[in-house]
Amino acid sequence: MSNISPNIEASWKEILTEEFSKPYFANLKEFLVEEKKKHKIFPPGSQIFEAFNRTPFHKVKVVILGQDPYHGPGQAHGLCFSVQRGIKQPPSLKNIFKEIKSDLNIDPPEHGNLESWADQGILLINATLTVRAHEAGSHQKKGWEIFTDTVIRKLSEQREGIVFLLWGRYAQDKQKLIDNNKHHILKAAHPSPLSAHNGFWGCCHFSKTNQLLKSQGLTKIDWSIKD
Repeated sequence: MSNISPNIEASWKEILTEEFSKPYFANLKEFLVEEKKKHKIFPPGSQIFEAFNRTPFHKVKVVILGQDPYHGPGQAHGLCFSVQRGIKQPPSLKNIFKEIKSDLNIDPPEHGNLESWADQGILLINATLTVRAHEAGSHQKKGWEIFTDTVIRKLSEQREGIVFLLWGRYAQDKQKLIDNNKHHILKAAHPSPLSAHNGFWGCCHFSKTNQLLKSQGLTKIDWSIKD
């Protein structure tokens, strides 16, 4: 991150410019500088804002909200639920692909890189954008949640017709930030193996998302992941 504001895509920089000058963001940057002196941080600095850089503000059609980046080596690269090619698919991501197979009969891919989703207008953001290696939740309540709540609020206020996929209680708590008279909210259990049986299986969010996009005259999402 620069001393002035993060290296983030132009439309997001314009929308979020006030945030970068607020005290909480300065404190967050200071925290991250100190963290990097002592610990390995994921994702790499150049990929912290990857979700925004791949999906400009005016191109967002769908939002998938995660909680925390993966904290293992080589996993996190700035898109929630996504891992780099060559990295083993985490259990939640495997379950997402299983539900897509059940819903749309699309075979699970060999890898877990979701960049093609982001490039089609799916904003894949975690509530917390960084994490200390091997310590889940280690960067929670340091300021990231204020930032990402603002992102959701700005999308709600300034856009229309976005499909928000809220999986699990944590994501569903963000519903209060979204105007459901202007946007579509689909809720289900989290795809984690601990909770998928509580309503993620059979949620059909992928076909439902495409139906909602089609009803607005928008291009449907190609949920298949090319190898």
